[in-house]
Amino acid sequence: MYIKQKHLDNLRKALIPGKAVIIYGARRTGKTTLVKRFLQEVDEPYLFVSGEDITVQGYMASQSIEKLSAFVGANRLLVVDEAQKVSNIGANLKLIIDHIPGIRIIATGSSSFDLARALGEPLTGRKTTLRLYPLSQLEIGQIEQQHQTDANLESRLIYGSYPEVVLNNDNRAREQYLKEIVTSYLYKDVLELDGIRHSAKISRLLQLMAFQVGKEVSYTELGSSLGMSKNTVERYLDLLEKAFVIQKLSGFNRNLRSEITKNSRYYFLDNGVRNAIINNFNALDLRNDVGELWENYLLIERFKRQEYLMEQSNNYFWRTYSQNEIDLIEEREGKLFGYEMKWGKGHAKPPKEWVDAYPDAAWQLINRQNYLELIT
Repeated sequence: MYIKQKHLDNLRKALIPGKAVIIYGARRTGKTTLVKRFLQEVDEPYLFVSGEDITVQGYMASQSIEKLSAFVGANRLLVVDEAQKVSNIGANLKLIIDHIPGIRIIATGSSSFDLARALGEPLTGRKTTLRLYPLSQLEIGQIEQQHQTDANLESRLIYGSYPEVVLNNDNRAREQYLKEIVTSYLYKDVLELDGIRHSAKISRLLQLMAFQVGKEVSYTELGSSLGMSKNTVERYLDLLEKAFVIQKLSGFNRNLRSEITKNSRYYFLDNGVRNAIINNFNALDLRNDVGELWENYLLIERFKRQEYLMEQSNNYFWRTYSQNEIDLIEEREGKLFGYEMKWGKGHAKPPKEWVDAYPDAAWQLINRQNYLELIT
């Protein structure tokens, strides 16, 4: 069963002659599925190749206009899957764009670190970037009725939203699949980045991060726990973000000396991956981390919505030294919007410090009664 991906429409709009569309995302999130769905609509000859193919690497890394032109042939649509595997991919794609009139290019990659580094400067002004997450509720809602969405909420918090997880109703199979994602893909992709070899420390770092969802992270404290320097911890977290495992949220500060901005918070791009890392797939009524799961789920779903609907927003959290805090601050359209995430049904008011400092800012409590307004 195929759940229509929101980026399908965005891909149609972005793919124009003389330009490349770069699709980033973790493995198994549906990059290849997205491209193949798009290609079903194409009524012109196209060339689809994999960057993992050694023959393709030989042509695509050549930096020879003659070789590249011969490789592309009469096709005016080129698709390079796993493009980060090709040496000098950015420079070669630039040559193709500059010397083959009317060419359109799609390149996908599971590592934004390698691919962005290779594509950044060569394709300046010649590319559009799309970021693919595991399925969003925006997308899943296309095949669900309201009562099904309500019934499946606990599953989303525990098992996440990878396509194969959403389409499989067997919880044991879901657990095995997520453990496979973590052991076979996640660590492999991270360790391939920048020559990292300390797999045990990466594993331990991710476990520590899994228990700090929604909390400010101290690089110094993490380094002390792991026996590595503060700078190494910060570098590893940056690589984990570029490998689509976690996402960083910085603190907001504009008016108050009491606002905390030094440390950052990190969230996992998928709840199921987070739970697989700590090997905890217990039901919600047996857990003490429901609040963290809820906050992680809502923030990532909100980021998915921003990406897929092309909503421009600067995202932060807000906290003061007196322990007042707001989980998510969005700065968009010249205004501030604050969102506080609560799993329970209780009432809450915006912190007085926030209201006094930012009287024109909006604030909203997000709970199980109204969360779909935020994420869909």
